[in-house]
Parts: sequence; C-alpha cells; structure tokens
Amino acid sequence: MICLLRWTALLWTLNSIPCALGMAVSEQSDGSCPPLSVEERRFSDVLDRPLEITGFDLTEMFLLRKGTIAEDLPSFRLGSSPLIKPTKLIFPNGLPSEYSLVSIWRVRRTTKKDRWYLWQIFDQSGGSQVNVVVDGDKKVVEFSFQSLLRNTLRYTFKSRDLHALFDRQWHKLSISVQTNAVSIYMDCKLIERRVTDERASIDPSGRTLITTRIEDGRPVDIELKQFLIYCDPYIAELENCCELEDPKCGAERTFNGTAPPLVTAQIPLMLSQPAPQSIDRCHCPAEKAGLPGVAGLPGQKGDKGEKGNTGEAGPTGNGGPKGELGSEGQKGIDGEKGDTGLPGTPGLPAEKECLKGDQGLQGEKGEKGSAGVPGRPGEPGKEGKRGRRGKPGDPGPRGSPGPAGAAEGASAKVLPKHFSLQNKY
Repeated sequence: MICLLRWTALLWTLNSIPCALGMAVSEQSDGSCPPLSVEERRFSDVLDRPLEITGFDLTEMFLLRKGTIAEDLPSFRLGSSPLIKPTKLIFPNGLPSEYSLVSIWRVRRTTKKDRWYLWQIFDQSGGSQVNVVVDGDKKVVEFSFQSLLRNTLRYTFKSRDLHALFDRQWHKLSISVQTNAVSIYMDCKLIERRVTDERASIDPSGRTLITTRIEDGRPVDIELKQFLIYCDPYIAELENCCELEDPKCGAERTFNGTAPPLVTAQIPLMLSQPAPQSIDRCHCPAEKAGLPGVAGLPGQKGDKGEKGNTGEAGPTGNGGPKGELGSEGQKGIDGEKGDTGLPGTPGLPAEKECLKGDQGLQGEKGEKGSAGVPGRPGEPGKEGKRGRRGKPGDPGPRGSPGPAGAAEGASAKVLPKHFSLQNKY
C-alpha cells in the first residue's frame, strides 16, 4: 500500500513537470543502450505497465561456461582463462553516464578473503577508468572512477551489513551510479549512499574485465549467476530478490525492450528521500498449500567451517597433584668471574704425623726489588802476602848543616872500614 501511494504521487509529479519528462525520455532514447530481455518477476508489480529495459548482459557477453546446473537459475563456475574483452565489444556505443550494476554471486571457501575486481574498464595505456573492488579480507566494497580532472577518486563502503557478503551464500550486490551519487544495495536493501564528484566519460578504446583477481589477473574462484548493467540508475532499487528466496516465484514473462517507455523510473526520487526500510518485495502468487512432499535425500557434507573466535577465559582450576621428579637438566652456561673473597681464618696446626708433601712447581721469576739498607762493617780480613820491592823513592830534602869540625892540625878521626860515604847521604 505504501509503495502504491508513492508511485501515485510520483505520477502526479510527472504530469506537472513536462520539461523533466522530455529530458528523461531523451536520455534513454539516445541509442547507446540496446534492449535487454529480463524476467518480469525481477521487478515489483506495483506498476501498471512494464518498463523499457535497456542494458547489457555481461554474463552472456563473456561466454561463461555452466557450472552448477541443478538450480533453476544456472550458475557459472569461472575457468582459468582471463575474463577480459575489448570495451567496444561490450559497450559498442559507450557506457551511459548513469547506470545500475546488478550481480548475483557467492564466494567460495578458498576466495572469501581475496581482493578482486568485480568489474573494471581501463584505457589503452592500462589506466583504470572505473572499477568495483571486492575485498574479502577487509569485508568492504570499493567504487573508483576518474573525475573530470582525470584524477582517480575512490569511495569505500565499510558498512557491517556487507560482512554477510562473504558468508559463502548467494547474494545480490547492486550499485546505482548517478551523476553525483553512488548507492550500494545488498539483497535488495540499501546499505549506503555516498555523494560523489562528477565522472569523466569512458574511453571505449581500452578493455573491460570481470571477476578477476588483482594479484595475478586470473579469474577469481566464485560462482556467478548473473551480471547485468542497466542503462538506468534506479533499476537497482526496483529489482526484488525473488530469485534468492524462491527461484520459481512470479510469472515467467520477459521484458524484451519493445514496450512503451515509462519514464517514472527517471525521476531522481532516491536522493530526496531517506533510505527505505527493508521490506519483502517478492510478490509470489497466493496458492493453496499442497500435501507435504517426500523427505529428500541427505545432503552432501559441507565444507569445513571457519575457525571460531577465541573464547573467554575459564575459571581457575583446582591445583593438580605434585608431579614426579624431573630428569636432570643440562649443564648451564659458565657464569662470570666473581669478586675476590674475604681472607679466610687461620688454619688449624698441622699434626706431627703429617707427611711432607711433594715439591711444588717452580714459580715464575719475580720482579726486581728495591735497593736494600746498607750493611754493617765486616770483620778484619787475613794478613795478605808480602808485596814486591818498590821503586826507588825520590831524593829526600837537603839536611841541616852538621856540627863544627875539629881545629886545624888535629888528627882526623879515623872512620870505620865499613863506613862509606854513600851511606852518609
């Protein structure tokens, strides 16, 4: 009922602003987007006639091979070949300035923490023009593009609601790209909206890739059901999630792009209203419930779950019994040399019967001592041997005059025979 009133007010507004009406029609009829066939059940049935659906099915354009075929909506298991093609083959007339990106996929156990490109367009020189990055480690989604000044702007969506995107279940991730805003939807619920700068136009001379690992350029190991780009920024909100809740939900009619255009989807309603509440937009026909079916076969064993969080510390346990004596430990490392100890007490007197010890080793030569105190005079020595005859001495001094001689005539005194004049002197 609330949705019906909202669209009634929207139609009334549409009739009062013919100028905006003509502008919205011209944006969709410029021939840049081909008609796109999609199931009618993908959209809310509050409209009285179908929308004109235009856009690109990247799932078909990249020729993905089938994987799990037991489900009503086939999924694709990506191979080892790079999922990259010339941009002109994907968008022959270029990419519109406003669009919606809608994808349905689930990560696998080996890739739930990988960082990879969901979608990227780069120019001839390898520079990124626009890309969507899924980061499993940080559990965020990034949207980047080139501004009018040709510098790269990146907007990271970090809502905790995006954490469920990595639980290895099927999810629908949609991105609404408008002139000055980017909105992220997950499982048909608005997660976050960011106001952005205007973007530069896309150069179609480069290449386009999908679901590729940033680390080595190989396809990321995920399962992909669908990857669509609508040439309408509001389709991201109009889509429901019936294919996630019940693949058989709703009718099987398709929109082939030939229906008359309903331009109500072009009115910028989303930026003027608060984020809608999460509601069930899957309109399944009311049918009488049948009898319970037969119980199915047991399912296969699931993959090993993630490691749980560390639990809280438990209470302190009781003391255990005393353990056994441990084995002898290894010899420790030699310690440092200790300080000199205090002098010891005198030893006990040796016993008389103690045996004499062996002679010790010769000690090292000591240093030269200082001069000693002079000694006492020694005792007289023994008489020496007789010396040799000495040399003649020098002549003695002249003697004093002798006594007066005898008187003349007196007889001379006879000298002894042995007396010699030589002995006189």
